[in-house]
Amino acid sequence: MNSLLLISRSPISPSILSESFASLMFGDSSTTANVSDLNVSHAERFGLYCVRILHNTTLNRDQVLTVRKNLAKYQIDFLSLGSLLPNHKESLFVFDMDSTVIKEEVIDELARKHGVYEAVATVTKQAMEGGMGFDEALRLRVKHLAGLSKESFREVYDLLTLNDGMEKVFQFVPTNGSKLGILSGGFTPVLKLFSEKYPVDFYRANGLEEVNGSFTGEIFGEIINREKKEIYLKQYAKDLSIPLEQVVAVGDGANDALMLGAAGIGIGIHAKSGLKDKITNWIDFTDLSALVFLFENSF
Repeated sequence: MNSLLLISRSPISPSILSESFASLMFGDSSTTANVSDLNVSHAERFGLYCVRILHNTTLNRDQVLTVRKNLAKYQIDFLSLGSLLPNHKESLFVFDMDSTVIKEEVIDELARKHGVYEAVATVTKQAMEGGMGFDEALRLRVKHLAGLSKESFREVYDLLTLNDGMEKVFQFVPTNGSKLGILSGGFTPVLKLFSEKYPVDFYRANGLEEVNGSFTGEIFGEIINREKKEIYLKQYAKDLSIPLEQVVAVGDGANDALMLGAAGIGIGIHAKSGLKDKITNWIDFTDLSALVFLFENSF
């Protein structure tokens, strides 16, 4: 059975369920479904409400988009999933960092501190418009950080804020016997500081070359791009002996698409259009604490 999840900041009425799922049950949007015909269960956690509907067929992407569009007027998020994460089995959550785990884009904050924000933003805009690839754009942006002191990372790190709901994720993921990792197109110095405070089991990010306490503007080692995120997600899952079906990947940008596609459950969080075009499931109206409903034991 597949799980259809409706998640909202307010209780979800039976009339919304009847309206939203008539066409799925009967192939006729003018028909009103009887809620008693739906296999429904309810949950409430962290101020969010979730309705789970068990459905014996898999929705195609167009069907998911249609239901999501209908529910958007009620500010209800909709996820169409296969199996939820089983009880008493270890799962793995893998997150992007910037604009996913945290609200900020670290390279922008570093650029502001170094007085080169406009130069970095110009490269970012060119890359987003398709003028260059991720690797080239990252190298060009990092060049503008040449001369930045090592201490600047601590100062910028202290300004970073967790994305809404992430504090709850750090509470419930470990207590459900799951591991948590971060695969970031950002920078190792920030992830190192971050992992010392929060329950992060592993991370991968870009290293920066340093000489005499200042950064040279060069990247040290491999670049963590979309391909590397997919590779490392699979590697960590294998190393931890966790099946991909029990891996959840969460991100916000096109650079996360392959990682989300490789995971058993891939979810965009307030995702950019470049990512939404490539995935089926995303969260627009609630926050990261909605991920608690991915566990079977939430219902």
